[in-house]
Amino acid sequence: MAFDPDKLLQRRFAPVAQSYTAKDSILYALGLGFGRDPLDARELPFVYEEGQQAVPTQAAVLGYPGFWMKEPDTGIDWRKVLHASQSVQLHRPLAPAATVIGRTRVKAILDKGPEVGALFFVERTLEDSDGELLATVEQAVMARGNGGFGGASGPSPAAAKMPDTPPDHVCDLPTSPSQALLYRLSGDLNPLHADPEVARVGGFERPILHGLCTYGIACHALLRTLCGYVPQRLRRIDTRFTSPVYPGETIRVEIWGSQGEVRFRATALERQVMVLNNGLAVIDAAAGGPR
Repeated sequence: MAFDPDKLLQRRFAPVAQSYTAKDSILYALGLGFGRDPLDARELPFVYEEGQQAVPTQAAVLGYPGFWMKEPDTGIDWRKVLHASQSVQLHRPLAPAATVIGRTRVKAILDKGPEVGALFFVERTLEDSDGELLATVEQAVMARGNGGFGGASGPSPAAAKMPDTPPDHVCDLPTSPSQALLYRLSGDLNPLHADPEVARVGGFERPILHGLCTYGIACHALLRTLCGYVPQRLRRIDTRFTSPVYPGETIRVEIWGSQGEVRFRATALERQVMVLNNGLAVIDAAAGGPR
């Protein structure tokens, strides 16, 4: 079917009610690399049912309507779709097990030209079973095969300005060669992250790590470095994706500031390639009790 941006802006997504369990939350945390050191008790609450806590960025995978861009009626060349940016704002802490309702809409579509693609802005709100707002999840997705349709090219949201000083904190977190295969079990089954042939068609030498996995690893770095592993202290985390990560690489997260609005970016250390940029996080150092 032909690509019709007006039709996509009017697309109706059925609310997604999702009941997730303590096991699902543990699987999500394992997919980000939590629990890699079996003697690190600080990470244990995210991967063990005693005193369990949820990673804040798990909101990004809850109430998700599925890989809808792959559906034939969208006209989207799904093999050339890339995640451009992500934001999660927590209005209330996530429980490690609950029922949530996700409500999704396409907010805007910009035409960045035939050489770049169509830029989608998609919003999802998460409510608990009582209708209370838990989180607002926003993402920008670049459909590289669908640009040049004659739409407006802007305006785009302004990126968080990065400091030109050395970072205040640096956190290195490794990934495993099989990390994408584990992370995809949290709901993103795009074959770009598992099938070598699909990855080659997409222009990559091998399957790449999910952007949301890299994003969650940056969340892990913020929890470790600034939050004392108290998830209630992380109120918001935004970033732009600048390059893919290959499973097995080390992600270095550089951070400016310690509380309030902080900035961050991330690099695939072995290749010295920036993979996240213009990161902004909101840290409430007083939340969740004493540090």
